[in-house]
Order: sequence, then structure tokens, then C-alpha cells
Amino acid sequence: MQLMLWDWLAKPIVEGLRKLAGGSRSREIAPEPTPKPKRRPPSRRKPPRQSQSSATTPDGGTPSAAPLAAPPTPSARPHRGANLARAKADANFARPAHRPKRETAADRYDRVIAEMVVRYGVKVRRWRKSMSGVAYEIEYRDGTRKRLIESPRPRSPLSMAIFLHEIGHHAIGLGKYKPRCLEEYHAWMFSLRAMEENGLEISDKVRTRVQRSLEYAVSKAARRGIKNLPPELHEYIPERLRR
Repeated sequence: MQLMLWDWLAKPIVEGLRKLAGGSRSREIAPEPTPKPKRRPPSRRKPPRQSQSSATTPDGGTPSAAPLAAPPTPSARPHRGANLARAKADANFARPAHRPKRETAADRYDRVIAEMVVRYGVKVRRWRKSMSGVAYEIEYRDGTRKRLIESPRPRSPLSMAIFLHEIGHHAIGLGKYKPRCLEEYHAWMFSLRAMEENGLEISDKVRTRVQRSLEYAVSKAARRGIKNLPPELHEYIPERLRR
């Protein structure tokens, strides 16, 4: 009876203690669960730049360095003076590099003078102030000859015509045509042709001077008793000699 009472009272207590002891032991022996690693956010730091000398390609070569981009320049509004300077530069670029100088009347006269004295070997002894001229030669003892003229400096169509008239005497040859009035005629024709060839104006004063000069030459030849007047000079016979 006593044993049954013990079994009924003590045995459940002992079993409960054993269970408690076993549970504590099992908790001590069981390994603690490993904590789950926290996921870190991706780093924003740039990877270190690899030096060009240490980097290699799979085939053992050295990769070519990529060109570095130029830093962006801040956009600034161009200055007004810079725009004007750029516009002038563009205008100068569009303009032809060399514009030929336009030849003036004075330049044309100087050019004709230089060409004539060189072409016919004539020297201007002096420039006269009057509208008259003369052509002559000087012969030296050694046989050389020097062609000389005197005339007004060409600054107008009339003075240019007189200058070319004196050049014409040497161009056709002094004393080549006889009588003397015929030589005057050819010298004046040379003067008019030279003015036309060089684009010089033949004014009314020039034509009047040619007419009066040849009429004077014909009158002078008549006073000297000329018998046969060349046909080129018939139109220059003065009115008083036609009667």
C-alpha cells in the first residue's frame, strides 16, 4: 500500500524533474542557429584606376589607353567685340587677296612715256613749259648718234600728242621723207595712231592742232616755192592758197 502510494505520488514528480533536466540539457547541447548575414548595399566608390603598365590583354599585350575626354567648358555668351572682329575677318577672307590697282590717266601717260623713249632710244633733253617741241640728233666724232627731243610734259591729250609727234620724227627717221612738210604729216599720223593704240583720248584740241600745224607746214613749203605738193597734204592747203 505504501509502495503504491509512492509510485502514485513520487513517480510523477521524478518524471517531471527528469523531463525538466533533460529539456535544459537539450537546450544546452543544441547548437545556436547561425545568424543570417545582412545584405550590404552595393558600394558607390569607383574602382581604383589600373595603371597602363600593369594591365595586360589575354594575349599578353598591353591594351591601348582610351583617350581622355576634355573637360566640359562652361558655355559663355560671346562678347560683342568678338563678333565684330569675327565678321571683319570673314569679310577679309571673302575679299580677293590682291585687287589690281586701277590705272589713272596720269599712270597711263607715264607708262606711254617710258615705253616710247625705250622703244625708240630717245632721250628727253628737257620738258618745255610751252606747247611746242623739237626733235633732233647729235652725231659724235666716233659715228655714234644721240636722239633727243624737247616737248611739254604729257599731262593732257594735247601735250601727249605733241610729245608723241616729236617721238614720231625719230620713229619714221629724221630726213627720210621729202619735202619737210611730208615728214610733218607722217609724224602727226604716228602720234594719232599711238594715242589710239594706248587708249588715249584724242580731243578736239588735238585735231585742231594737227590741222593748223599741217596747214602751216604747207604754207611754209609754198613760200619756199614748192612745185609738187604730195597728195597726202592736199586737204591741208589753206583757204588763201586755194584762190
